[in-house]
Amino acid sequence: MHVLIVEDDPLIAENLYDFLESRGHQCDFATTLAAARQLLARSTIDALILDRNLPDGDGATLARSLRSAGKMLPILMLTARDGLDDKLAGFDAGADDYLAKPFALKEVEVRLLALQRRCGSRGGEGPLQLGRLAYDPSAQEVRLDGELLVLPPKAIRLLAVMLPHPGRLFARRELEIAIWGHEQESSDNLRSVLHTVRKALGSGAVEIQNVHGLGYKLVAA
Repeated sequence: MHVLIVEDDPLIAENLYDFLESRGHQCDFATTLAAARQLLARSTIDALILDRNLPDGDGATLARSLRSAGKMLPILMLTARDGLDDKLAGFDAGADDYLAKPFALKEVEVRLLALQRRCGSRGGEGPLQLGRLAYDPSAQEVRLDGELLVLPPKAIRLLAVMLPHPGRLFARRELEIAIWGHEQESSDNLRSVLHTVRKALGSGAVEIQNVHGLGYKLVAA
């Protein structure tokens, strides 16, 4: 997951950055709303960690402008403002979740992954396509060269998570949480789902590449 951290406290930003990077996520950070807008304009961001109290304004204004522009990336507000009115204002601005400081780093990641999973499960999305492979979220159908692939639900879920982000590296645990809702004790479960998908895709169309020690990515062959 590519996460943008918008936080002006250097210690908090550094702790979030180091922890999320160690968990296999890609991170950028900004200390102001202006810097955040520049990063959002030139990068593909999967989730946003957003503080309220920033040097050039309230983070809620960024959330509101993103929603007004039709941007639906998950937003986790992370702020010392923990009153009910503050939380309601954050949600009203477009936040998907709200976590008060101080916080546990593990909880931040779990909430981000839950938001990403929820976002990926929303209906009403149009068909997604990569090369000769297509996925229709509303029908939960995967087709190769127009032919329906008969796949079990977990294999469909794997493709639904990866297909919107071709070429992006997914850590093993990120895929496990997306598919099962939690990490698996053994990597065999994920390997079994990957084998099913690879067998269905065959060769020459789209493939899931294993990046040793880092994770997996979906690419057009």
